[in-house]
Amino acid sequence: MYFWAHFQQNTIDIMNKIVKKEVFSDKVVRLDIEAPLIAKSRKAGHFVMVKVDEHGERIPLTIASSDTEKGTITLVVQNVGRSSAKLCKLNEGDVIEHVVGPLGKATHIENFGTAVCACGGVGTAPMLPIVEALKKAGNKVITVLAARTKDLIILEEQIRQYSDEVIVMTDDGSYGKKGLVTNGVEEIINREKVDICVTIGPAVMMKFVSLLTKKYNVPTVASLNTIMVDGTGMCGACRVTVGGQTKFVCVDGPEFDAHQVDFDQMIARLGAYKDIEAEDNCKAI
Repeated sequence: MYFWAHFQQNTIDIMNKIVKKEVFSDKVVRLDIEAPLIAKSRKAGHFVMVKVDEHGERIPLTIASSDTEKGTITLVVQNVGRSSAKLCKLNEGDVIEHVVGPLGKATHIENFGTAVCACGGVGTAPMLPIVEALKKAGNKVITVLAARTKDLIILEEQIRQYSDEVIVMTDDGSYGKKGLVTNGVEEIINREKVDICVTIGPAVMMKFVSLLTKKYNVPTVASLNTIMVDGTGMCGACRVTVGGQTKFVCVDGPEFDAHQVDFDQMIARLGAYKDIEAEDNCKAI
C-alpha cells in the first residue's frame, strides 16, 4: 500500500478534471482529461491506470492523444464493466480520482518502409498515436479499420490524417468493404511488400492477424489488452507467455512480437473472471 501511495504521489496529476466528452456510441465515449505532466511526457504506446472514484477498481487505458498546450490527454473508454460504466457516465467538469502514468514501454518507431496498422473496434484509439508516429518517421502507412458495423467505426477522420491509405472493413458490410480485418490485411500483402504490421484490438482478432502475417513472413507487433491490477509489475495479473517466457504486459509491454505470443493462453486468462464480472454488472452502480 505504501508503494502504491508513493507511486501515485510522484506520477499522477492533481486535477484529472474532464474538460471534454464526446459520445461515439451508447458504449464508447471519448474523454479529454486535465493531466499536464502526463501529456508532456507520454509517447505512442503508453497507457494510464485510472481509478474513477474511491470505490472503483484500477483499469488500464491507452492514451489516444495529448495536447501539451492545453495540458490534456485523450482516453477512449468502452463500457464493458462496472468501473468503465462509471467512467462513461461522467460528464465535463467531473473529476477522476486517480490517473497514473504514463506507464508501459513506448512503441518502437523507425522508418521501416511500408507499415500496415490493423485495428478493430476501440483498438483504433491506441492505434492513432502509433499511426501518427510511424507517418512522421517517414513510413508509408496503410491502416485497416475494422468493426462489426458502421456505427462502431471510430476516429476515422483522425486516422486518415496520418495514413497514406485507409481500408474500412465491417462484418455486415454497412460501411467500407464487407469482411474481417484479416481480409483487408491480406489484400494489402498480396499487392505490395509490407515491412511491418501493427495490430490492436480484441485478443482473438490479434491472434488471427498474427497467424495471417506469420504465413507471409511479415514482422508483426501486437499491443496486448490483458487484465491489470496495479500497472507496476507487482501483482502478476497481466502475465503472458511470449516466446516461451513469462512477461508482464504492464512493464514489459504492452507491445510484443505477435508471432511469439501465446494467444490461446491469453484468451483463456481473459475469460477467467467472466462469471464474476457478469454478476457484478447486474448490481446497481
